[in-house]
Amino acid sequence: MDPKPNEEQWDLVIKGHSSLFDLKFADVWRYRDLLGMFVKRDFISFYKQTILGPLWFFIQPIFTTLVFTFIFGNLAGIQTDGLPQPLFYLCGITAWNYFSDCLTKTSTVFRDNANIFGKVYFPRLIMPLSIVVSNLVRFGVQLSLLAVMMAYYAIAKPGSFEISGALLLFPLLILLMAALGLGAGLIITAMTTKYRDLTFLVTFGVQLLMYGTTVIYPLSEAKSKFSEYAWIIEMNPMTGIIEAFRYAFLGQGNFTLASIGYSAIVTLVVLFAGVVIFNKTERNFVDTI
Repeated sequence: MDPKPNEEQWDLVIKGHSSLFDLKFADVWRYRDLLGMFVKRDFISFYKQTILGPLWFFIQPIFTTLVFTFIFGNLAGIQTDGLPQPLFYLCGITAWNYFSDCLTKTSTVFRDNANIFGKVYFPRLIMPLSIVVSNLVRFGVQLSLLAVMMAYYAIAKPGSFEISGALLLFPLLILLMAALGLGAGLIITAMTTKYRDLTFLVTFGVQLLMYGTTVIYPLSEAKSKFSEYAWIIEMNPMTGIIEAFRYAFLGQGNFTLASIGYSAIVTLVVLFAGVVIFNKTERNFVDTI
């Protein structure tokens, strides 16, 4: 039966008001091609005007590892659970960089893309999701660097580390790092629409948070030397993830199912809160940004 003359048929209906918990995941899936375009844009635009290009993916973790080895390993004498110091630090840096990149870049997504958000409709969640996915490229490159260093130590110093069966949890660890960084970043970007000062605190805050995570020291070292503060480090959800990451690749670390379970629960709560707050803020952020 043909529709009445005064009835109009639409392929897409955009509504100004919807439920707070209407997260529009169906729309995100429908716009998955746009997600791929944003991922490609992020990768190309960031490195197209640099001399060394993607080589920066290698340079940053290598120099950071060298600095950490000299300062924390040699000068401060921090133990690394018997692991070779460069291998210990690079493993932690690889995991931490992915999480911190997801958090810091997502935390400014409203400010950085205000001109696009104000002109055309698409599910706003596409933009932070594209950041998480594009960061996987950098993470993959740095992971290959870790694999090269592991191969070197396997030949030069046999028995200096051991890959454990926890490596099967590797996809879960990536998912947890991405979800935690995404959720925390969404909460921050929603708050920066009204409180711009938070933008200046994010990078500094993430650097401080790294020292409260087991990137430059193992959890066992924190418990022995800073026992009164060790519980704070254990409450950090990234601690359990990095310890599990290091245990999976190097066979050393305070890995327990309880710690991963705790990290997963905190991550789910942060992600859910971030998506809900983002969903609420994106309705009228153009008027306040």
